[in-house]
Amino acid sequence: MAGTLTLRKIEQADNKAIAALIRSVLTEFKANKPGTVYYDPTTDDLFHLFETPGAFYWIAEMDGEIAGGGGVYPTPGLPEGCCELVKLYLHAGTRGKGWGKKLIEQCFETAAELGFKQVYLETMPELHNAIGLYEKCGFTYLDGPLGQSGHFGCDIWMLKELEA
Repeated sequence: MAGTLTLRKIEQADNKAIAALIRSVLTEFKANKPGTVYYDPTTDDLFHLFETPGAFYWIAEMDGEIAGGGGVYPTPGLPEGCCELVKLYLHAGTRGKGWGKKLIEQCFETAAELGFKQVYLETMPELHNAIGLYEKCGFTYLDGPLGQSGHFGCDIWMLKELEA
């Protein structure tokens, strides 16, 4: 994939393509296991999931094709003022160009606009490239999970304090 990356709000017509992309990335990194978004039924209808108050999902599009996405979500059980960075995935051809960082920074901006002060995430060792990016974006490690995401397959937890 080559071209200009644009970010836009998810539309219902994006559901099938973004779900397929998420699952293909998890399969690529051998992270398509129980307790992850691979088996999460909400992955097939992200449009409706992100109609939840306090939630927002960005579609990364290149030359009219979905190249990835990522969003913020008020996961139940998170501390007051904290949301979760969720379902952040990019097509292989778009990685290593700074677009993941751009997408994360857009999610930070959106979280702040929605009134959040912290952003939490869950991931797994298989997604080592993403972990390095999260570190560069200011996430720090936690000793255990926050909230009730239901993703027991994730065993790395991180938190980012948003700028005041």
